Amino acid sequence: MNNNSTAATVDVLTQIWQRVLQRSPIGPEDKFSDLGGNDLIADRMFAEIAQVCGRELPSATICHASTIAALAMLLDQPALPRFSPFVPLKAGSQNPPILIAHGVGGRASFSELARHMRTSHPIYGIQAKGVDGMELPFDRIEDMAAFYLDALEQLHLQDSCVLIGYSFGGLVALEMAQRLSEAGRRVALLVLVDTYPHPRYMAIGQRLWLFGRRVLGHLSSMAQMPIGRAFSYLADGIERRLHVAEAHRLRTLPPETSRLSFALTTSRNRESDFLAMRRYRPRFYRGKIKFVRPASSSYLPTDPTAIWKNLAAELEVETVPGDHLGMIGTHFESLAAVLTRCVREAFSE
Repeated sequence: MNNNSTAATVDVLTQIWQRVLQRSPIGPEDKFSDLGGNDLIADRMFAEIAQVCGRELPSATICHASTIAALAMLLDQPALPRFSPFVPLKAGSQNPPILIAHGVGGRASFSELARHMRTSHPIYGIQAKGVDGMELPFDRIEDMAAFYLDALEQLHLQDSCVLIGYSFGGLVALEMAQRLSEAGRRVALLVLVDTYPHPRYMAIGQRLWLFGRRVLGHLSSMAQMPIGRAFSYLADGIERRLHVAEAHRLRTLPPETSRLSFALTTSRNRESDFLAMRRYRPRFYRGKIKFVRPASSSYLPTDPTAIWKNLAAELEVETVPGDHLGMIGTHFESLAAVLTRCVREAFSE
């Protein structure tokens, strides 16, 4: 590698980062997320890199090369390496690693949550195949689990594993735990964070209750809207039920949107994840499940015990502040504290 070439690339990238992030100065080792970077900013940044440097990179590159120095080294290589599905979120020295499975859309967006977990175990986010736009996403949870477990060998897993899954990712973590257990590997801890199977796999009473709750919620929302907005809200809901909402969203994106941008790749993965969830029937898990639910529920069941008690040998439920999104957003500190305690208890038994 030519050091002069890399230095020149660092200079070019520094100008782009400062312009897109609207911050100055930015050092070569400053992390993108620490500078306020998000998926939308990453898309803009890589669009500018393509224009200035003449090379199109996936926006997901930022997950594995999160500093200017690291990104410059990748840009100076003739071809991108094959990225692992495991995105480092927090360094640690104690085995085994903690793995947090992605929600719908495939992104491992748990940096703040991981940062607030007080543990010496390294923490990785599991990012879905296809988020880089280079490959097609899986549409079966069984295929996702098999793919991640194959890649897990590169993390030098020893005798146990910690698996955490948020929302849709809980189903992925559950299937991974099933397969590890069946292979004679110890799952030290399995945590499902507000995770539920598709309603088609729930009891008829639970399905009717959920349907009624959603109808009342929609009617309540529409009652507070002007009549024109209410009709638009109803039309949007019908469109979503017909599974064309994502196609509509893709059509409304600017035509110059890169096929490697988060805007496109997470939309494609979201559709595949919904299909995978619909297909997946959870099996009885012979181990213990820790379930964390939010204090405020919307359209999800309010009692996880009614659904999961017959699918696990042992079930423990905890409640944290916030709703389904807020528990990993505005209230992530409470969730991080619960997860920290769960990890410590798992290794003190």
